[in-house]
This record gives sequence, structure tokens and C-alpha cells, in this order.
Amino acid sequence: MGFKCGIVGLPNVGKSTLFNALTQTAAAQAANYPFCTIEPNVGEVAVPDPRLENLSAAAKSKEIIPTRLTFVDIAGLVKGASKGEGLGNQFLANIREVDAIAYVLRCFEDGDIVHVANRIDPIADAETVETELMLADLESLEKRVVPLEKKAKGGDKEARQQLDLMNIALELLREGKPARIATSQGKISEDDEKAWKALNLLTSKPVLYVCNVDEGSAATGNSFSKSVEERAAAEGAESVVISARIEEEIAQLPPEERTEYLETLGLDEPGLNRLIHAGYKLLRLITYFTVGPKETRAWTITRGTRAPQAAGVIHTDFEKGFIRAETIAYDDYIALGGEQGAKDAGKMRLEGKDYVVQDGDVMHFRFAN
Repeated sequence: MGFKCGIVGLPNVGKSTLFNALTQTAAAQAANYPFCTIEPNVGEVAVPDPRLENLSAAAKSKEIIPTRLTFVDIAGLVKGASKGEGLGNQFLANIREVDAIAYVLRCFEDGDIVHVANRIDPIADAETVETELMLADLESLEKRVVPLEKKAKGGDKEARQQLDLMNIALELLREGKPARIATSQGKISEDDEKAWKALNLLTSKPVLYVCNVDEGSAATGNSFSKSVEERAAAEGAESVVISARIEEEIAQLPPEERTEYLETLGLDEPGLNRLIHAGYKLLRLITYFTVGPKETRAWTITRGTRAPQAAGVIHTDFEKGFIRAETIAYDDYIALGGEQGAKDAGKMRLEGKDYVVQDGDVMHFRFAN
């Protein structure tokens, strides 16, 4: 399990080019005209984590299995999409299924690539996309509120909870604000979080702003991307600078040539890595590992997850029959030469049901069948 990220944006912002590069496929047709993506494309990439190689070497594992990230490339939205303009609502529905939304914003000038609004303004582009998502949420909620009001008046507690949450969202949306602000403003209690997510609002999902810049700005960004970074910081969102063209070139190079190519551009790592790091931070995700002679494997969980629920990511039976977790911190595992060395040094801990898993933990679960 990694996470599922929807890629949205106006036509001709480099969205499908970026998708192709990130997934190293030609599944999404990148072309210089609107709506070249007719169906949402889905691609998976391995989440890069150098700790996997180190753990595998220490354990002499036969196989390395990274966790994976799913990208969903969704056709370009335009003003009026929520009312069926362009390719409309069929694409808005695809966004409901993702964990986070990446707004790809055009932060480069190129006279050969037509912008749908004939201007380069990433903030305005972001607002256009956001407005369409807000209008879709508003329409959806207004249809759902009426029958819920009747149930709530009849004493249905679940309907009352849903109605209260819908009204919070409606108030924000009618003010022209996305529903996710309710969380940052503390309007959604811990007890209501599950019901809030169940509303499945487009604008309640975390947003990652992806600034698609020209090749010369890939390392430093430019004035366009700086304005996006400021917006993201003000919202408590994440932003990342990527050159889709550079990512496309990296994807075509043999692995051994990529590092040298990145260095010539002043980059430490591919944009894919930065995008994943930003996504993990946005969604509060961490990684723990299972390590043995057969395989070294990464597992993704939310920060704050307790040991039984972390075990459940591997298999539901592990959570149901959880007894304890044998746990070694990553640094101890590597410094002491693996599991046996960590045990001999007293660095393997037996943790119970209340243990909160930490990023990098190497874990072995004991459970009852």
C-alpha cells in the first residue's frame, strides 16, 4: 500500500507528459490539444527508499519489494466542467476515488503550446480547477441534504451527524472555500473524521501543487512557481517544482546514466522522488519494513498507527490475532549488522497493542491463528 494520487489540471499544462514520465509508460497520450486524455489512465510506480537496499544487504534477502504509489491521470478540466463543459462530470467522478489531488500548474512560457485561456497564470489556473471541484461538491451536497433533514427530524442519530457535517461543508463552499478548510480550522472532531471522509467530497481531499517549469528552472523554480509556493504555504498544503520535460528525458535514460544527468542540471534526485516525499508529508504517511532471507519489503501506514493496525496492512488475520510485535529501529538494524546483532545488543523490543509504529521500524508480528 502506498497512496493513490489523482493528477488534475487544465488542458495543455503538461499533465499527461508528466504522467507518462512518472510511470515510464506511454499509456497517456500527450498531445498539443485539449482533452487528449479521453479515459483516466492509471499507472503505478515504486516508492524510492534507499533503506530497502541497506536492509536487504544486511539480511541477504533474495528479493526487494517496495511499496507503490498509484497515479490516476484525469482529463483536463475547463471552466464549466461541473456543468458538463468539456468532458465534464465523468472526470470529476474519478477524482472521488483518490487519497490526494495533485494540481499540475503551468509555470512555463512556450509560444508553441497553446494555453486554453491564452495566458500563463498558475494561480488563476488553480482557482479554475478548484472552483469546478467546489461547484461539483455544492451540487452533490444540496441534493443529499433534503432527504437527510427528514431522517434527522425523525431522530436518526447517524443522519443528524451527516447533516451537521454537510452543513459545515456547505457553509464553506457557499463562501467560495474548499471543504478541506474545515479540518485545518478544527471544525471536524476526531469522532467525526470517519463520517467526514465518508461524504467523499472532492474539495475535502489534501492538495499537492505541482509546478511544471521549464528545464532551466527545474533546480531553482521561477516567479510563477514562487507564487504557487506562497499559496500552498498559506493553505498548509504542499508544493513541488518539476519539469515534465526533464522527467520525460530521465525516464528514457538507462538507470546508470540518470544520476550524472541530474547532476548536470543541479538536481539531487528526480522530480518523482520529490513528488512522493511531498505526498507522504501531506498525507502523514510513514514506512515500516519486514525483513528476512526471502524478502525485504516496505509497508506504508499513516503516522500514529498502532502495531495491530500496522500488522493488518499485511493481512487482516495479523490484526485480529495480534499478540505482539518484535521491533528493531532501522538505525540499530543497520549499525548492528542485522537482526541477530540487534538481538545480541538488546536492541530488539517486544511491543504490545498500544505501540505506535515509528518510521523505519523493522517489524515481525506474532499472532494467533
